[in-house]
Amino acid sequence: MLETTSTTSIAGLTVLWVGNPRYTQPLNDTEDKKWKYLTALGVNMIILGFATGLKPRDFTQHARFILLPELPSSILRYLEMFTLAPLIMLWLVIRRDVRIIVATSPFEGALAAWVKNLARLFGRKVALVVESHGDFEVGVLEQRKVAFMSAYRWAMGKAARYGLRHADVLRGVSKSTREQLGRWSSGKPIHQFMAWTDASAFRDRQRDIPVAAARDLVYAGVLIPRKEVHTLLKAFAAIANEVPDAHLWLVGKPENTAYTAELHSQTEALGLQSRVTFVGKVSQAELGGYMARGRALVLPSLSEGLPRVVIEAMFSGLAVIASRVSGIPEVIEDGVTGYLMTPKDTAGLTDTLRQMYANPDIEAMTTRARATAEQVFSEGAFLEGYRKLLTAALDTVSGKRP
Repeated sequence: MLETTSTTSIAGLTVLWVGNPRYTQPLNDTEDKKWKYLTALGVNMIILGFATGLKPRDFTQHARFILLPELPSSILRYLEMFTLAPLIMLWLVIRRDVRIIVATSPFEGALAAWVKNLARLFGRKVALVVESHGDFEVGVLEQRKVAFMSAYRWAMGKAARYGLRHADVLRGVSKSTREQLGRWSSGKPIHQFMAWTDASAFRDRQRDIPVAAARDLVYAGVLIPRKEVHTLLKAFAAIANEVPDAHLWLVGKPENTAYTAELHSQTEALGLQSRVTFVGKVSQAELGGYMARGRALVLPSLSEGLPRVVIEAMFSGLAVIASRVSGIPEVIEDGVTGYLMTPKDTAGLTDTLRQMYANPDIEAMTTRARATAEQVFSEGAFLEGYRKLLTAALDTVSGKRP
């Protein structure tokens, strides 16, 4: 369903975001900029998520942050979210007059839908927005090895369907996520705008070395099987002797410790200890530094939404090599603004790396990519996207839309 305009005002309303992101206290620079920017909406913002540690947090920084402790395993965090989050959400609806709940995935959407329906018993009418930032059908199953996979898939599918069925408005970050939402929940308004990125950390930074003279490769993202970093290591090993001054920087949190250990072992087995550096999690400003020295970002994922890191690399003047999946082909035109690859295709990625290093017009490619990034993301479009999204959600529960 297409978006329509409305004269409804959301100013002064209380909006609750619920999801599994981790937040520090104080917020890191990127999150600080995001929530500070969203204060222009004029709504009272509450965020229910996770802390970065075992201590729960409750503080205010542009918005109120209620953060659950980050328990040491994903199963425990799921249990925590599914048991504590609904109670906290219901309390906020009743005591803080939350009018709109924004669930950052269909799975949290199921919890929010339960709260929305229960709130009616207390005379509270709540609008529900469910967002999708990636392929929720398969992406969550590729994070790590899961026991009883078929049962897990069934349960997650049931939860997603319940959340989407009771949502009032949906949001996708790319055309592919929007289309997936439409297949699962037809007839509901779906808005599309990409996730927040701290564009200034990349757009406004001068490169340390021209891309045509750079040799280093950058991977940026959590280290999990879905990201196919092992395929990147194999391809890099295949061209390492051809580009002896190239270095591969793996930037990101070792989210899956078993997989990360396998990557370290693979690096040693390939004899790449001096050519590959595991950087770990860094700030956006630090990531901007790695990109400012790199020739290409490589993202060989099995699935994505519209990954912010691709846009960040385009702003940074890197060439981008990324999988032909999800929303990536919406911003990367193969051979024009970057390179597209087939997931799990080591030989194909190796050939693409060779092509990228041999490209005499790589500066022109990155100039075109930067122009595309400017069209895809802006802070103003992000703010206006949320204004329209929240207004549409309020309209559905106030009777202005079916």
